Amino acid sequence: MTTRSRRTVITGFGVLSPIGSNSAAFWEALRSGTSGVRAIRGFDTSSLSCRIAGEIADFDPKALIEKSYRKSLNAMARMVQLGVVAAQLAVRDAGLTKGAMPPERFGVSFAAVMAESEIDDLGGLSTACSSGPNQPIDMEAWGRAGVPQMPPMWMLKYLPNMPACHVTIMHDAQGPSNSLTTGDLAGVAALGEALRAVQRGAADFMLVGGCESKLNPLTLARMDTFAPFTRAHEYPDRAVRPFDRDASGTCVGEGAAAFGLEELEHAQRRGAKIIGEVVGFASGVDRGLTGLGFARVIRNAMTDAGVQPSDIDHVNAHGVGVHELDRFEARGIAQVFGRDVPVFAPLSRFGNTGAASGILELSCSVLALQHGLVPGTLNHDNPDAGCPIAVHTGTPRPVTKPYVVKVSATDLGQCGAVVVRKWE
Repeated sequence: MTTRSRRTVITGFGVLSPIGSNSAAFWEALRSGTSGVRAIRGFDTSSLSCRIAGEIADFDPKALIEKSYRKSLNAMARMVQLGVVAAQLAVRDAGLTKGAMPPERFGVSFAAVMAESEIDDLGGLSTACSSGPNQPIDMEAWGRAGVPQMPPMWMLKYLPNMPACHVTIMHDAQGPSNSLTTGDLAGVAALGEALRAVQRGAADFMLVGGCESKLNPLTLARMDTFAPFTRAHEYPDRAVRPFDRDASGTCVGEGAAAFGLEELEHAQRRGAKIIGEVVGFASGVDRGLTGLGFARVIRNAMTDAGVQPSDIDHVNAHGVGVHELDRFEARGIAQVFGRDVPVFAPLSRFGNTGAASGILELSCSVLALQHGLVPGTLNHDNPDAGCPIAVHTGTPRPVTKPYVVKVSATDLGQCGAVVVRKWE
C-alpha cells in the first residue's frame, strides 16, 4: 500500500485521570462539568504557594496491572506506573491479545519527561551528607558515602523512556519504538509519530500514549519559585481559567492516556471496534510566540488531512490559564478559524498534565465525537480581549461536523496539531 492508502484508525482507549479512570466515568465527568482540581491530599502543602492540583485519588497500580508484571512496579516511578497501566487498558480495549499479531508489526510511541525523584529514594541520604538542617549537602561526603547507598535501580525508575520500555516488554512490541520528551507538546508529537509509522507501513498497530505526574513535594517546591501557578486556592475547581480575562495562572495535574492506532484493513480483518480516525498531523516552532507559526502548523495539519476550516466541528485547545500562553495559542487558532469554529479547552478540569496532556485532552474530543456532544469549557466567564476566539462554554452542544483539530504548544513555541475524524 502507498502511504496515503494506509488509513489509521483508533481501536483502543485507556485513561487514568483526576476526573475518571475508565472511559465511562471519564465521559460522564466531562458531560456533567465535573472538575478534578482540588486541594492536594497526598502530602502537606502548607509551605507551598500553590496547594491545588489535579490529583488521581486511590490509584492502585497493583490492582490494575497484569499479575505477572506486578513485581516490576517497584522499579517504576508513579509517572511510569500511570503510563504502563493506561497502555494496558488501551490494549485490552482494542481487543488485542498477546501473540495475535506478529510482534514486529506492533510498535510503541510514548510521551513522557524525566520523572520526579521520590523523597524516600534520596531524602535520607541528602540529610546524612549535610552538616545539619537547612545546610547544603557536602558533595565530598555525597560521593564517598551517599552514592554507594543509592537504590541500585534509582535511575531506571525515572528516565523518560521507561514508559515505552516497560510497555514494549509487557506487550512484546518489537516494532518501531520511540519516546517523545517535548513537554506539553509531547503527546501530540507521539501521536504524529505513530500515525507516520502506520502510514509508511512500518507497523500495523501502534500503542501511543502519554503520562506525567509532578505531584511530589520536592518538585512542587522547586516549581513554586518559577512556574506561573495560580494562587486562587479558595475555590480550586474554579482556579484555572482558560482564555479568561481574570486568569490567575495554572496548576499541575497528573494522568495518563493511551490510544491504539491501527491500519484500517488490519483492524477490520480482526473485527476491532473503531472509535475514530487520525487523518492529519503537523508540527513546527513559533519561537516568537506570535501565533503566525502556530497557524501555519494548523494549516499544514489540515492540508495533510485534506480538510478546510468549514469541515471542523471544534478546536481542542491546551488553554493553560496563563495570559501570555493562552494569547499565543488563541492568536494561532484565530489566524485559521477566526471566531467561526468553537474552541473547547478541557485542561481546567484536571490541571496541566504536561507530557500526558496532548493524548488526555484529545481523548475528550474523541469521546465527544463518539457521543455526539461537545462539553463546555469550565471557568471561562470573561473572555480575554487578547484571545480573539469563540470558546464554547455552558451545557454540551451537539457535534455537527465530522472533524476535530487538536492543538498543543509549549512556552518555547514548539507547537503541533492533529486532525481526527468521527467514525461512522
